[in-house]
Amino acid sequence: MGGFNSIVKLFMPKDRVFYSLFEDVAANLVEMGKVLVELVETKDMSVRKDKVNLIERLEHKNDDYTHRIFVELGQNFITPFDREDIHYLASTLDDVADYIHGSAKRIDIYKVNEINDSVRKLAQLINEGVQELARAIPELRTMSNMRVITDACVKINSLENHADDIYDRAIADLFEQESNAVELIKMREIYQALEIATDKCEDSANVIETIIIKYA
Repeated sequence: MGGFNSIVKLFMPKDRVFYSLFEDVAANLVEMGKVLVELVETKDMSVRKDKVNLIERLEHKNDDYTHRIFVELGQNFITPFDREDIHYLASTLDDVADYIHGSAKRIDIYKVNEINDSVRKLAQLINEGVQELARAIPELRTMSNMRVITDACVKINSLENHADDIYDRAIADLFEQESNAVELIKMREIYQALEIATDKCEDSANVIETIIIKYA
């Protein structure tokens, strides 16, 4: 199947390749979001380790997609929308992957035994955010269903606001309840990585909104 897809892309008008690559990135982020939720929901440390390793592999896969977008950008004079928008969208989507990976990695290396509700809620918001990105991005091909794109972007903004509230409450509780300075620093870094992932989802949505304003 992979070989067939490669042949299809070979004969695709070059500017259309970007749509396909962005859709690949979106699908990969959905998988990363799903695995992150599975990671924070399990108490089995060996299962958790497997999930962290899977997220790392998916993050590397995302890096490959991002590199291919940049290569196509360097080789093609014709692009479906502004070059800087393509570059910025690819970069912000890559940031989402990086912070999902960073969150998972911190949970692993800091040996967090009991994952609390705040971490689980933030992971779920990330998961919902990447699903909304995956709804919006395929619509960029034709921009014929603008409602889907705008609804997804509005939802992502709402998710990010909710994540801010959860993060603020989690940090306040952490400083109030945690007397061990090392544990406090560890949890703060985990909360920050998770919250930044939701910020990056919003950054991606903002680029998508910029694109549709210019071209719709």
